[in-house]
Amino acid sequence: MIKEAIYVKSLTDIKDQPERLPQALLLGRSNVGKSSFINSLTHRKNLARVSKTPGKTLLLNFYLINQSFYLVDAPGYGYARRSKSTKDDFIIIIESYLLNNTDLKFVGLLIDFKVGPTKDDIAMYNFLRELGLEIVIIATKKDKIPKTKQYKQEKLIKSMMGNPKTMISISNVTKENMNVIENLFLDKLIGGNIDA
Repeated sequence: MIKEAIYVKSLTDIKDQPERLPQALLLGRSNVGKSSFINSLTHRKNLARVSKTPGKTLLLNFYLINQSFYLVDAPGYGYARRSKSTKDDFIIIIESYLLNNTDLKFVGLLIDFKVGPTKDDIAMYNFLRELGLEIVIIATKKDKIPKTKQYKQEKLIKSMMGNPKTMISISNVTKENMNVIENLFLDKLIGGNIDA
């Protein structure tokens, strides 16, 4: 179980990262609910600040979990009102992180369960696959769709994403499947659901 979660630092250059520990990178569109997901996953109300203005974060935010691994929250992508230079900065930050980081164990790619994968989501997924990275698709806001339509929506998302190896649909509101995600993160990053 995740018992401890501490914000450590924000950075734009991978050279400035904190001590060497396994890492999971969280990627997703600007309003997909990454901050809410981090707070749900870590059992903290305000660890990651939920911004009223999508796309504000342009830094990699490092959170130390159980003194054992880092959750790394990346800037949201696909926010239309960003300037071209800001979008270019995002690409530089992410590429540098992905290409030069030997501590990265997998990427959690968050998509909106209700909206479904956008062009940006699919492009990001294909880019990560080309780099040979392990990807966990996390479909947020499952509670926004009536239960009777959830199975059909999940099937549609999987089809649009080319039937990914691992996809888990969650709700930060009802906490559905949050325990599944928590155990998956612990297993992949420290080899099991231990109390370290």
